[in-house]
Amino acid sequence: MRILLLGEYSNVHATLAEGLRTLGHTVTVVSNGDFWKNYPRDIDVSREAGKWGGIKLMLKIATLLPRMRGYDIVQLINPMFFELRAERLFPLYHYLRKYNKKVVLGAFGMDYYWVHENITRMPLRYSDFNIGKTLRTDPDATVYINDWTDTAKGRLNQEIAKDCDAIVAGLYEYWATYHPLFPSKTTFIPFPIKPKETRLYPTDSKDRSLSNEFKAPLKVFIGINKSRSAYKGTDIMLRAAQDIAVQYPGKVQLTVAESLPFNEYVKAMNEADVILDQLYSYTPAMNALEAMSRGIIVVGGGEPENYDILHESRLRPIVNVEPTYDSVYQQLEHLVLHPELIPTLKQQSIEYIRRHHDYRMVAEQYISLYRSIH
Repeated sequence: MRILLLGEYSNVHATLAEGLRTLGHTVTVVSNGDFWKNYPRDIDVSREAGKWGGIKLMLKIATLLPRMRGYDIVQLINPMFFELRAERLFPLYHYLRKYNKKVVLGAFGMDYYWVHENITRMPLRYSDFNIGKTLRTDPDATVYINDWTDTAKGRLNQEIAKDCDAIVAGLYEYWATYHPLFPSKTTFIPFPIKPKETRLYPTDSKDRSLSNEFKAPLKVFIGINKSRSAYKGTDIMLRAAQDIAVQYPGKVQLTVAESLPFNEYVKAMNEADVILDQLYSYTPAMNALEAMSRGIIVVGGGEPENYDILHESRLRPIVNVEPTYDSVYQQLEHLVLHPELIPTLKQQSIEYIRRHHDYRMVAEQYISLYRSIH
C-alpha cells in the first residue's frame, strides 16, 4: 500500500512509518517534527514565526499538494494536521479526500471531542478537564476549552470525524471519547514503540542474584514542558518528587529536564529508574512508553481500563497514581521504602512494551484496519 502520514505527535507517525516499511509498504511522513521535539520526517513542513511564516508555509504546501495524491491511505495525526488556521485546513482536507482513496483520522491528543466529551458527558473519572463531576478551572485547561469549543477548529474536527473512513484511538481515554459517538468507525490500536535491546539481567543464571539487588539512590526523572506543565499535572508531580528527595536524602536522586528535543530528552532519561509522567492520564502515552521500553518504571497513568483494553491480565508494571499530590508522594515513597519491587517492575515494563506496543505488531494492526476500509 501507499500510505501518507500527515502530522506528528510524540513520534507516533515516524515510528509507525518504520513499522509499516518493515511490512513492505511505501510510506511518506509529512510533518513539522512536533515542533521543538524534532522527530524524523520525510518532508518537513515546519512553520516560521509570524504572519510571513504562515504565508511561506501555505506556499510550500501548495507546491507539495500534487505529491500528496494517489495514496491508498492518508492518515491525519489530528484535525489540525498542518500548522495553519483551521479555516485554511478545510479546503486542504477536501483536496486530500478527493485525490486519495481513504482517509483515517487519528484520535491521539488534543481535539474537539477530547475537550467536549470531558466537559459534558464525562466518560472518565478524571481527565485533563474534569475531576469527577467537577470541571478544572485552571487557566491551562480553560485555554483548550475555549480553543476547541464553538470555533473553526471544533467545526473542522467534527466535519473530518463524520466524513473520514476510520478513526484510530491510540489510548483508552481517546477511545472512550470517540467510540460512543462513532462506534462503527472507531478502532483502538496501541501506540507503536521500537523495543530496545535492554538486558536487565545477565544471561548467566548464577549472576541473577546480583542483578536483583537494587542499589540506592533511586534515580527519578521528570520532563517538563513549561507551556503545559500545569495542564498535564507535572507541576504537582515535580513538587512531590522534590519533597521526597528532601525527605530521603541519599536515597533519591532527582533529574529535571525542560523542553528538550527528543534525542537530548532520551539521553537525559536513560539513566533513570523511575519517570514521572502525566498526572491526569489513565494510560502511559508515548514518552512513558518509550521509557518503559528501556526498563524505566513509570509513575503515572495505569488504571484498570488501560490493561483491560489491551487484554492484559498478568503484567502490572505501571505505578498508578490518582491526580493528587498525596498519591504521587505516597507511591514514590513506597518505591523508596521497598526497593525489592524495582527489578520486577523494570522487567515487566520491558515485557509490556514487547507484548503490546512493538512497532511491527502495531503496524500489522494498522494494515488490517486499512484493508478493512478498502
